[in-house]
Amino acid sequence: MSENEIEVLDLRGLKCPMPVLKTNKAMKSLKSETQLWLETTDPLAVIDIPTFCNENGHTLSETQELEGYHRFLVQKG
Repeated sequence: MSENEIEVLDLRGLKCPMPVLKTNKAMKSLKSETQLWLETTDPLAVIDIPTFCNENGHTLSETQELEGYHRFLVQKG
């Protein structure tokens, strides 16, 4: 994987609290300032992911609403 490619964590189909729990686990294994796309169909993710980032020192760089799911670009703090 080149430096410009950003890994995608597919959380579609999971319900609260699983997207945040799986994101937390994935973030722990990343180097600081690494970016990760999160894809989720959980409607609560639009609240949970930003809150998770704020509480854990990560940066939510971008949010996209796509057909049937949301994408969040998170940078590890």
